[in-house]
Amino acid sequence: MQTRRLTKREMRIFAIGQLGWSILSGIVTTWLVTFYLPTDSSVSAGAKFYVPTGLIVLGVLTILGLISFICRIFDAVTDPWIASLSDRSKNPKGRRIPFMKRAAVPFAVVTVLVFFAPVERISKINIVWILFFLILFYLFMTMYCTPYNALISEFGKTQEDRMYISTAISLTFFFGTLLAYLPFALAGPLQGMGISFAWSYRIWFIVLAVVALVCLLVPVFKLNEKDFVDAKPSETNAMKSLIKTFSNREFRKFSLSDITYWIGLTLFQTGLPFFVTVSMKLDPSNTMLFMGGMTVLSACFYPFVSKLVVKFGKKKLVICGFLGLALAYVITALIGVVPALSGMLPGILVVIIAAFPMALLGIIPQAIVADVAEEDAIVTGEKREGMFFAARTFAMKLGQSVAMLVFTSLAVLGSAQDLSSNDLTASEPGLRIVAIAAVVFCVLGAVILAAYDEKKVMKTLGNHSAAE
Repeated sequence: MQTRRLTKREMRIFAIGQLGWSILSGIVTTWLVTFYLPTDSSVSAGAKFYVPTGLIVLGVLTILGLISFICRIFDAVTDPWIASLSDRSKNPKGRRIPFMKRAAVPFAVVTVLVFFAPVERISKINIVWILFFLILFYLFMTMYCTPYNALISEFGKTQEDRMYISTAISLTFFFGTLLAYLPFALAGPLQGMGISFAWSYRIWFIVLAVVALVCLLVPVFKLNEKDFVDAKPSETNAMKSLIKTFSNREFRKFSLSDITYWIGLTLFQTGLPFFVTVSMKLDPSNTMLFMGGMTVLSACFYPFVSKLVVKFGKKKLVICGFLGLALAYVITALIGVVPALSGMLPGILVVIIAAFPMALLGIIPQAIVADVAEEDAIVTGEKREGMFFAARTFAMKLGQSVAMLVFTSLAVLGSAQDLSSNDLTASEPGLRIVAIAAVVFCVLGAVILAAYDEKKVMKTLGNHSAAE
C-alpha cells in the first residue's frame, strides 16, 4: 500500500491530541498533591483533609506516596502490555488510532473522578477511592499515550518531519500543562460566589476535562492512520518485545536519563504552587502568572531549537537543558536564604532561567526516542515503535510518581508540627530540600545522558537514508 508524508497542517492536527492528554496529565500532576495536601492558607479558605498527610507509612512515606508506588507496580504490567497489543494489532484501521479512540472518553472521566473523594473528612474510603481511580487514570493514559507516541516515529518519515512533530507536540504539551494551572486563577471568583473550596476547583477540572476530550478526539477523527503508515504488525509477545527493547544499549542510557528529567520537571510542576504560597508568601494566583510566563517565553525559543540541533546535535542540547533547569532550581532553593530573593523576584528569575531549558527538554527527547526506535528497526528488521514509546511513557509516569513520593515526604520536613500528624502541611525548610533534590536529579540526568552514543545512532539512520 502506498503511503505519504503528513503535511505540516496534518502534523499540527496530530499535535492537538497531545494538548488533550497533557491537560489531563497536568491536572493530576499539579493538583493531586495540591488538592489533597492543602497549605495553611487553603485550609483557612475552606480546604478539607480527605486523607492523612503525615509520614505514617514506615515513618518516612505519606499515604499519597504509597498510592503512587502502588500505581507504579500496576504500570509496570500495563505499559508493555498495551504497547505489545498495539504493535501486534491487525486492525484494518491501523495499529494505533483505534486504541486512542477507545481510551479518550474514560481517560477524561476518571481524571475528574480522582478529585471526588466521597467522604468530607479523613477516611479510609477516600484512600481506596483515590487509589482506584488513579489506577484507572494511568491505565487509560497508557492506552492513549503509548499508541499516540508510537505514531511520532511512524508519521515522522524524515529527520525534518520528526523534529517538526516533536516541536509541535512539545508546544501543545506545555500549553496543556499551563491550562491545568487555570484553577489557581479562576477558583477564587467561584468561592466568592459562595461555592465551596473543593467544588470551586472541581468545576474547573470538569471544564478542562471536556476541553481535553475534544482535543483527544481531533486526531482520531481527522487523520486516517492507513494513509500514512503501512507497517507490518509485530509477531513478538509483550515480554520478548520488552526484553528486545531494553537490549538496545543506547535506549537504556536514554531511559535512565529520561526518568531523572521527569522527576525534576514534576518536582517543579508539583512544587510551584507551594513555592509561591509558602516560600515566596504570594497569592496562589501568581502560580498561573509564573507558569504562563514560562510557557510563553519558552515558546519563543521553539523556532530556534531545530536549527540548534542541526549545528550541535541533540545530545549536547539536552545536557545543556538539564544543567539550565538545575540552575533554576538553585534559585528556588535559595529563597529565604538570600535576603534579596524575596517577593516576585525569585519567581521572575526562575521563569527567565528555565524557559530555554524547558524548550530543549520539551522537544528533543521525543525526537531521540524516534531516532532510536527507527535505528533499532533498521538493525533488527522489526518495527516496535509502540514498545519504545511505552518505555518512555513508563519513564514519564515513573518519574512523576517518584517526584510525588519525594515531594510529599520531603516537603513536610522541618515543620513545627508532629510529622505523623493527619493534617500536616508543607514547610519552608521542606520545600528547600525538595528544590535541592531537584537539582541533584537534573545533574544526574546530564551525567547519564553523556554516555549516550548519538553518533552511532545517527550514522545508521544516515546510511539507511542514503541507501534508500
